[in-house]
Amino acid sequence: MSGSAGIQQGSPAIGAAGSAPAAPGAGGTEGSGATVGSARIAVKKAQLRSSPRPKKLEKLGVYSSCKAEGACKCNSWKSQNPPPTPPRTDQQPNTFNLQDPCRSCSHTLGDHVTHLENVSEEEMNRLLGIALDVEYLNTCVHKEEDADTKQVYFSLFKLLRKCILQMGRPVVEAQESPPFEKPSIEQGVNNFVQYKFSHLPSKERQTIVELAKMFLNQINYWQLETPSQRRQRAPADDAAGYKVNYTRWLCYCNVPQFCDSLPRYETTQIFGRTLLRSVFTVMRKQLLEQARQEKDKLPPEKRTLILTHFPKFLSMLEEEVYSHSSPIWSEEFLAGSSGGPIPIHTGKTHLTFSQLVNTTSSTHRSRISGQKRKPSEPLPHEETKKLRIVGDIPMELINEVMATITDPASMLGPETSLLSAHSARDEAARLEERRGVIEFHVIGNSLNQKPNKRILMWLVGLQNVFSHQLPRMPKEYITRLVFDPKHKTLSLIKDGRVIGGICFRMFPSQSFTEIVFCAVTSNEQVKGYGTHLMNHLKEYHIKHDILNFLTYADEYAIGYFKKQGFSKDIKVPMAKYLGYIKDYEGATLMGCELNPSIPYTEFSVIIKKQKEIIKKLIERKQAQIRKVYPGLSCFKEGVRQIPIESIPGIRETGWKPVGKGKELKDPDQLYSTLKTILQHVKSHQNAWPFMEPVKKTEAPGYYQVIRFPMDLKTMSERLKSRYYTTRKLFMADMQRIFTNCREYNPPESEYYKCANLLEKFFYTKIKEAGLIEK
Repeated sequence: MSGSAGIQQGSPAIGAAGSAPAAPGAGGTEGSGATVGSARIAVKKAQLRSSPRPKKLEKLGVYSSCKAEGACKCNSWKSQNPPPTPPRTDQQPNTFNLQDPCRSCSHTLGDHVTHLENVSEEEMNRLLGIALDVEYLNTCVHKEEDADTKQVYFSLFKLLRKCILQMGRPVVEAQESPPFEKPSIEQGVNNFVQYKFSHLPSKERQTIVELAKMFLNQINYWQLETPSQRRQRAPADDAAGYKVNYTRWLCYCNVPQFCDSLPRYETTQIFGRTLLRSVFTVMRKQLLEQARQEKDKLPPEKRTLILTHFPKFLSMLEEEVYSHSSPIWSEEFLAGSSGGPIPIHTGKTHLTFSQLVNTTSSTHRSRISGQKRKPSEPLPHEETKKLRIVGDIPMELINEVMATITDPASMLGPETSLLSAHSARDEAARLEERRGVIEFHVIGNSLNQKPNKRILMWLVGLQNVFSHQLPRMPKEYITRLVFDPKHKTLSLIKDGRVIGGICFRMFPSQSFTEIVFCAVTSNEQVKGYGTHLMNHLKEYHIKHDILNFLTYADEYAIGYFKKQGFSKDIKVPMAKYLGYIKDYEGATLMGCELNPSIPYTEFSVIIKKQKEIIKKLIERKQAQIRKVYPGLSCFKEGVRQIPIESIPGIRETGWKPVGKGKELKDPDQLYSTLKTILQHVKSHQNAWPFMEPVKKTEAPGYYQVIRFPMDLKTMSERLKSRYYTTRKLFMADMQRIFTNCREYNPPESEYYKCANLLEKFFYTKIKEAGLIEK
């Protein structure tokens, strides 16, 4: 039997004023006070569990119903409601004896525990733990000032009391059970690391993982503000939604840290983006402030990590948290092969930055690949081990290969100074951007804001670049569009001057953007700037939920746009762009559809790394199966030819003799044999779908799918014209009938089944005729 208590959805539960509930005497203070309170409870439980059995019965008798004869209705030795004031911490606890009379029913205390006489020691200790949690919650009820929080404290107090009476396990009744949102915060952050940083070398990527671990740890021990505090700070926010999540957090994550008889969950594993959005802004501000305050306590080697990299990490994560089209929150997000779940610290106390840096470092050094428990399960007491598999390739092998291809000392290590002959077009530009040689800025003219001198200078520079590189365009027309407030330009800046850009106009209501001008100054071309420009433009539009480009390209620009993923096959309906974009004579309309799951500025690096991984895996596989066999010496002895299967090692490669059989030399004999086989096939009960060519009216689009159609009527005509000079030609045409059928029709269709049955019959007849081996 399990005890349960209903918690009103949306009402604050445990931990008023954003602080962890403190143990009796701790004064409800955050941090050290809460830690001390939790430690006191643990010590008390250990002392009580080591007591003699009579002492345990005396403790449980206080909370148990009377079992005396006469149908006594006394539910417990004490009053059902908690006393008006909690006991002082310096006050000696009341001592009871099993012979003492009950205050309610006058029966002895021993009559309240007769049902526990044969209970196991393990069950007795579990009930004792609940009893101490009841006393702790009783104190919290009296110390709590917030009315809603006090009410939920009392609900949990009654839940645990009921569990002792019924010897059940506590279950918090709610409309939903954990997890409350998918993907979880932990999975979202892990996806973020894979999405943005999987291309980095292993050492740099490990730095990002350290930052992610610290961030997740901070969330797990973050004290949420109460709904009333949030209403005062941000009255326009969704108060009802936050209140629900706040209540869940208190019941499932906060109080169970101290009352371990309640099931506990990690915040990052049962909540998702909704909760993260509600706390991220405040949390980011406080984390950075805390980092600045504790900078002197940080180890020198970690100071840069916290003060420089952590703010950038949070800024990039913030974009993904509040973006409506970020792919990291999709349940279909496929994490890269180089990453796994981020291991996080699961200690019992809230850590400062200086403590956390040391903890996460040591955690990584001693980390064992552990089985990731399901978010819907309570925290396990011991970590279970599991080998993480990606497809059919062990993760250890993937990590080993990644370490090899990113190690400069290894044969397949990355080029650190010179670019490879097979480098991507934008690799040089990407490296220059990382070194700060070039910058990308989306700029535009504004009629509402005070002119910015630097932006105006860049716009003039863009107008000059477009005019010089696009001589067929009137300069006045270029100037008008570049300075038009409705147009924006992605500018490429090098050494403080403009060397290229893409001018565009967004049509959010029509879900597309028109690219008007695209150019890079002549002396900076063939460096990958054009490709890198377009990739930045794609990522900019993904963040703004526009996934289609349209442009009119002249004969000189078609090649460039094709390389950037544009085609003449326009995905945008004509009704959406007709009348919106400018038409140019002699130009070709081209379009590009964006995929929000692709990090375009790093895409070529990811593809290159995947190729290197596959190449290395192939090399390893070849090394495993490679075996050198001695050469053939039989030809020196006068042998003119040998069967292929007799070559040493040929069968080990997977080679099998196919279609081996006698070839009929006599054309008339071949004709007669094939004619007999064909007649048998045409007479078969499953041959009816293949008797004549497929009609377009019966199978629309058939000839777009099937490039080489074949049927039994056509084979009869070919046989009659003596087309089949060998058995292989005949067998190839017959096989094409079956292959075409299976390619066009679904497996559950009648045609598909007929093809399988007729094929089996055909090869039976071929074997009977001796054309292939049986």
